[in-house]
Amino acid sequence: MGLPRVAGNGGLVGAAVIDSLGSGLVLAFVLVYFARTTELSLPVIGGALTLARLLAVPTAVTVGPLIDRWGARAVALAGNLISAAGYAGFLVSHQVWQIVAAAWLAQVGAVTYWTSSTGLVVLAADGSERPRWFAMLHMLRNVGLGLGGALGAFLVGLGGTAGLRGVVAANAVSYLVAVLLLWRWRPAVRPFPARAAAGGGYRTVLRDRRYLLLVGINVCFVFGSLILSLLLAVYITEGLHREAWLAGGLLVLNGAQAALTQTVVSRWLERFRPTRVIIAACGINTLAFGTFAVLAHAPGWAVPAGLFLAMLVYTLAETVATPFAEELSVALAPEQLRGRYLAVYQLSWTFGQTVAPALLTLLLAGGSGRPWLFLIGLSLLAVPALLLLERLTPARPAAAELVAAA
Repeated sequence: MGLPRVAGNGGLVGAAVIDSLGSGLVLAFVLVYFARTTELSLPVIGGALTLARLLAVPTAVTVGPLIDRWGARAVALAGNLISAAGYAGFLVSHQVWQIVAAAWLAQVGAVTYWTSSTGLVVLAADGSERPRWFAMLHMLRNVGLGLGGALGAFLVGLGGTAGLRGVVAANAVSYLVAVLLLWRWRPAVRPFPARAAAGGGYRTVLRDRRYLLLVGINVCFVFGSLILSLLLAVYITEGLHREAWLAGGLLVLNGAQAALTQTVVSRWLERFRPTRVIIAACGINTLAFGTFAVLAHAPGWAVPAGLFLAMLVYTLAETVATPFAEELSVALAPEQLRGRYLAVYQLSWTFGQTVAPALLTLLLAGGSGRPWLFLIGLSLLAVPALLLLERLTPARPAAAELVAAA
């Protein structure tokens, strides 16, 4: 099944499951929660949440040196504690400044955890098993988010406003459980000894053109990954004039397919160079985005089947690319500066999540096919960038060999 050896790493696996399950509980209900529990309007609530995200943008850069100094496990623990405090703050937030403060804490905690999360895999396994770990954790995240979302919807439907409060409280508790599991976990791989990072810190990362090329390539995939939360539902309802339930069905299909196939797909592909695997994912993404685009001109009877076909292809690209992109982000980072490197890599997600909402909706307003053409262009642009990265990268990159590369 392509699963890694997990003996001795149950704490990490359990923390990943609990973390994703808790996140799934509230993922779709944050706006609804504050709309039900405060007297503020939706635009005000949305503005407060946007401001909180903007204030949290510097988090990854701040966290990088902390990972280098204290290690990924300690920083991930801190991230989950901060998230728990943020979601607990939701329960007592009734004014704009309180929502901003609580949402800022929750976002800071999330970015702190995810910036250090790939470093946790380094502590769990050596280089030969890391892609399998990344694949398994991606699969567990999909399962946890799906189950959490279903449970959250059930609780909200059952209890109304009280159910919303229960969901938020349960999410805060889930982060505390994840803290306990990570605290009890004893990594199998000895971490790099803490010491002052040589070579100028972030100046070294910014001089590493190879790693910056990888970060730029990842931006292309970030935009593609955000169609699930930003583009899919509005494209189906406004661009194709179809029922909203189709978007829900496609999301279920995406989660189920990733959960059932992620580790198997990764096992089949692990004998190939990561860059070649990601190039293949670019081609598959191009096919998926093209299928989504032509559905605006397809006969009405063909649209539902076309949507499900496009989602199958899109999810295949996701399962192909994700573990190997994360493996490259770790393997190309010198060990004593890994925290700073991963922080810069995380900025590709921050950039995409900040720019994509406005850009994709603006493109959609100009025509239903424009967002898909833009995404096709990004996928094709990534191919020559990946070929260049391949020429600059050893066949089996190892961080220990790359300390002096920058």
